[in-house]
Amino acid sequence: MTDTTEAAAEPTYDAPLITAEEAAGRAAAGALVIDVRSDAGRERDGVIPGSLRGDRDNLDAQFLIDSPEKFAEITDWDQDIVIVCGSIRGSGPVAEQLRAKGFTNVAHVDGGFPAWKVSGAPTAQVDPAP
Repeated sequence: MTDTTEAAAEPTYDAPLITAEEAAGRAAAGALVIDVRSDAGRERDGVIPGSLRGDRDNLDAQFLIDSPEKFAEITDWDQDIVIVCGSIRGSGPVAEQLRAKGFTNVAHVDGGFPAWKVSGAPTAQVDPAP
């Protein structure tokens, strides 16, 4: 018989894992919230008002300070950044990659967007594309 306990366990990441309530508090205090869920997931489940849609496959262009394509909201390496996905399996690797690139204040949300929504933190529905 195979023990599946370890296989079913959530992975661990070096980037800080914070609760949805902590994330919402940081967002209210000015943290940049990056949502790395798919467009389909955002349309189906809703979005965090003011969040940016991050692309896990295009982090250098979107985040590096010297990139001409970076998000205008990215201003310095110590900026407070909160990564949200559907679970930590999506947000954890992104948070770790940003820390490895030099961002010092990056965390990700335990339970992802579902936990954010359950916590009562602000959400909005996406208008479907025409």
